[in-house]
Amino acid sequence: MNLPDQPSTFRSPSAAERPWWWRLEDGDGHEVPAGEEYAGQRFASQADAESWVGEIWAELADAGVDQVTLLEHDRVVYGPMSLHA
Repeated sequence: MNLPDQPSTFRSPSAAERPWWWRLEDGDGHEVPAGEEYAGQRFASQADAESWVGEIWAELADAGVDQVTLLEHDRVVYGPMSLHA
């Protein structure tokens, strides 16, 4: 039995649903072109964003990121925060 094609019920969350994100920067404050696994991350809450960067900061530094700035939509919440000791 063949069923008709059904539209996917999965959709990616919108920026409005996940407004928190990290701008990945070099030491001069310019955005670093990091891979999608890093640069494309958006979060539903500030706590989720902070947990993520806390777990992945060493990988970001290895990928050439010197500092990060936390944003909610386009508003800077804080930063830049260095990823180096």
